[in-house]
Formats: sequence, structure tokens, C-alpha cells
Amino acid sequence: MKIIYTVLGTLFLLIGFVGVILPILPTTPFLLLTLYFYTKGSDRFHDWFIDTKVYHQYLEDFVTTKSMTLKQKWTLMLFVDFMLLFPFIILEGASIKILIVVLIALKYFYFFTQVKTIKKDVSN
Repeated sequence: MKIIYTVLGTLFLLIGFVGVILPILPTTPFLLLTLYFYTKGSDRFHDWFIDTKVYHQYLEDFVTTKSMTLKQKWTLMLFVDFMLLFPFIILEGASIKILIVVLIALKYFYFFTQVKTIKKDVSN
């Protein structure tokens, strides 16, 4: 099982690196998944990842202080909204659509009430 976690962590790390290059793909959620899977899969990969510049630039503030820049928040939330738009359009039934709208509202509520907004520029 640890091998699967490590492979998934590496997959999400690669997608996160693509997000660093392509501004339409958010980096933070994929790097958070990388951290999660490396934590479960391999101490060696986890330790390596938390020593990388990418971790320090994109995740350290969130992991240690539960804070993000406004740009990080909006990028993450809009990407998730975009992904939730597909089931909203494709699936039929009012109950599932209401559930998706509630999920989106709760996400915004959580990010603007529970995650601190910092002014640090992530491009530095």
C-alpha cells in the first residue's frame, strides 16, 4: 500500500509542477495531495519534499499557519468550482445540483473564515 501512496504522491507532484508552469492549473491542491500521499507512503520522499523550494514557496505557510495569499485562495477555489461545474451540468436531479451548490458555498465559507489571508507574494 505504501508503494501506491508514493506513486500517487509522485503523480500529484508532477501535476503540481505543471501547475507552476501553466497558470490555469492550480499548484497548491496538487502539492497538498503530494504531501498527504508522501506522508502516508514514504518517510524518505516526505522528508525530501518538505525540504524542496516548491514546498516552501507554495505550502509551508498553509501547513504551518493555516494561511494562504488571496491569489492562492482564489486560484484554488475557482479551479474547484470549474471541476464541480461538470457534474452540475452533466448530472440530472435537483438534489445533486443543490448538494453541489451547498458544497461550493461551504468551500467559500471555510476558506474565508478558517484560512487566514496573508499578503506575502508567492512569486518571490
